Amino acid sequence: MRNKYLFDNPRNVKILLMLLFVGCLALVIINFFVHIHGHFSWEEWSGFYAVYGFVTCVGLVLAAKFILRKIVKRSEDYYD
Repeated sequence: MRNKYLFDNPRNVKILLMLLFVGCLALVIINFFVHIHGHFSWEEWSGFYAVYGFVTCVGLVLAAKFILRKIVKRSEDYYD
């Protein structure tokens, strides 16, 4: 008999995603009412950290795919 886990049920996954989206929306709304004291002027822009985090994440993925892969990847017969 196979064990049933929490995220095997699609309903639980939908609930989790909905909570994630509601939390993100709440943070975006709160961002308009809270003044941010940044060291640089662009840090005070609304949504700066969200855009910065997204661009950085995409940059890391692209660097891993196109640059680091060439350095780390071995040929198929490496262990032979």
